Amino acid sequence: MLQDEAAKRRVQRYHSGMHSPLIDIGINLTHDSFDGDRTAVLARARAAGLVHLVITGASLDGAEQAAALARTDPAFLSATAGVHPHHASELTRAQLPRLAAVLDDPRVRAAGECGLDYFRDYAPRADQRQAFEWQLELARARQLPVFLHQREAHADFVAVLKAAGPLPPCVAHCFTGTRAEAETYLEMGLWIGITGWICDERRGAHLLEVVRHIPADRLMLETDGPYLLPRTLQPKPASRRNEPAFLPEVARVVAAARGESIAALAASSTATATHFFGLNALFQS
Repeated sequence: MLQDEAAKRRVQRYHSGMHSPLIDIGINLTHDSFDGDRTAVLARARAAGLVHLVITGASLDGAEQAAALARTDPAFLSATAGVHPHHASELTRAQLPRLAAVLDDPRVRAAGECGLDYFRDYAPRADQRQAFEWQLELARARQLPVFLHQREAHADFVAVLKAAGPLPPCVAHCFTGTRAEAETYLEMGLWIGITGWICDERRGAHLLEVVRHIPADRLMLETDGPYLLPRTLQPKPASRRNEPAFLPEVARVVAAARGESIAALAASSTATATHFFGLNALFQS
């Protein structure tokens, strides 16, 4: 508890004071939609009160690019490194050393995005499971947290995690599932990441009830930009591209659903993310 309180105080130094400090734990900042104005995107994120962004690495190329981008501003950016199930077939045994090298970069704070996606099935399911198992092994060997993806594959996803044995801390990124699935993950010791999916009245309304049952020290926030622009934003942005500056809207909706203030949610989620990704040292100077 004292560690979390100290983390909250340190984070306060890195924002303007106009907004509650937030950490975006999942932003696809190397996506080409940001190529024309990435510097402005980062400036808007700071102005909106964000104190740190974790850039998602979701393919072999993408992981290397995420780590390289994180090195340009170590106090504000870090990265994950993994192979998304959509790209699972590119992770062959021969390519494992390449991924391992990125995981050893000090700017990489988690392994992943990795997991299973049976909704799209862009890669054969056998390839998805093999890539997932390999990445869990790499994470365990390095004691790196794991950034997880699951869609329409809950049973197999849980089975692979359980078969992997004791793992470092894992977060179910962009959680969109049921309360029962959330409870399973919490019982397994997972953290849960919530995105603007909760702001979508067409398919995310059930999350308004789910988030009420996630302990504060297991809940983190993310945009998953450029995807999942919050539909509750007012006024509506001219572009459909999501970006970190819109994370306060996700925080607003989650806080309202949980019956707490935005400031309280921001403090708890930021402290949780700081601890999960081992970011304490970044806020000490």
